[in-house]
Amino acid sequence: MPVHCQQSPVLAGSATLAALGALVLYLAKPSGYGKYSESVMPAAIRLPARAAWFLQELPSFAVPAGILARQPRSIFGQPATVLLGLFCAHYFHRTFVYSFLTRGRPFPVAFLFRGFVFCVGNGLLQGYYLVYCAEYPAEWYTDLRFSVGVFLFLLGMGINIHSDYILRQLRKPGEIIYKIPQGGLFTYVSGANFLGEIIEWSGYALASWSLPALAFAFFSLCFLGLRAFHHHRFYIKMFEDYPKSRKALIPFIF
Repeated sequence: MPVHCQQSPVLAGSATLAALGALVLYLAKPSGYGKYSESVMPAAIRLPARAAWFLQELPSFAVPAGILARQPRSIFGQPATVLLGLFCAHYFHRTFVYSFLTRGRPFPVAFLFRGFVFCVGNGLLQGYYLVYCAEYPAEWYTDLRFSVGVFLFLLGMGINIHSDYILRQLRKPGEIIYKIPQGGLFTYVSGANFLGEIIEWSGYALASWSLPALAFAFFSLCFLGLRAFHHHRFYIKMFEDYPKSRKALIPFIF
């Protein structure tokens, strides 16, 4: 049976995403993985970082890609399909490239489970909306919102990937020490990788001009922005020579 758009799940999912973002800001605590895992969950069961990141990020690629693969060929080439393709491209990289390159600390299983559930829900929300609910005019490809949004998405993705590369080069295989990241946008902010991803999802929200995308962009801003703030504070406490002019997330401002 064909699936028809139901707006109520879209509205409920978008509201939940936005509420989760607001809750993250309200709690104002660092999520307990990476450099914070020992202090937040010292006795937690852990998986190697590569396996954990792969399992956590996989649903964000597999769920919308699965939705897209089941559709008739006639939908391919439409703006909604292109937008969902951008979403899948980000998570293809996060699942099949980033996860196998990362040199992070072992990952608490509890946070892996939370992340997995989030990725299933968000992948379903974005995929369902774009395939079954979104309606774009034929000229959407020439609309300024689409053009600027895609540009920002690609720019942010490039910043995110380059920043992750810089972070990986700080450690040799097997090392767990911390060093001051240098180069790229790390010259100006402590959370260059987070800034790149925030730009990505802001561009995605602009290009898709949808409530689910906007809610995800808001959640990303809250979650990643707070993480950038905690990283910045961590670096300042750890390194006496940490650059005084460097901000947490927004160059020269914050």
